[in-house]
Amino acid sequence: MLSHIDNNGNAIMVDVTDKSVTERTARASGRIYMSREALAEIADGTVPKGDVFAAARIAGIMAAKKTPELIPLCHTLMLTKVTVDITPLFDEGCILCSCTVKLTGKTGAEMEALTGVSTALLTIYDMCKAVDKTMVITDIRLDEKDGGKSGHYERK
Repeated sequence: MLSHIDNNGNAIMVDVTDKSVTERTARASGRIYMSREALAEIADGTVPKGDVFAAARIAGIMAAKKTPELIPLCHTLMLTKVTVDITPLFDEGCILCSCTVKLTGKTGAEMEALTGVSTALLTIYDMCKAVDKTMVITDIRLDEKDGGKSGHYERK
């Protein structure tokens, strides 16, 4: 049975009342491919809209905190740490972005990490679309999670 649907087919929020409070972490990542020229402008800090990496980090952190406002039936979590790491990969013509979320609670933070990385990548796209209209956001995925009943998961 699906956990967000009751016996009558109605949407419900999962009841986590009886779950144990544990330390939980989740890390998600994604990439944005772009022209070498756009990547160089970002690295040089010459994108007309400003510091792309700073804006993307802030956007990713804010998005992780607002996940329950964006994803239906997502629990509101008291996040204790959110980091957004951004790495230009010049040889591959892309930027790798990851978002790590930590909390102590009754449910995991996978959706918050995925929302954070997605929004950081969308912010890069928005700030650079005048420089390169061919950008592609791809490979958004959960890389690792820990805590709770299911324990540790790491993408191989």
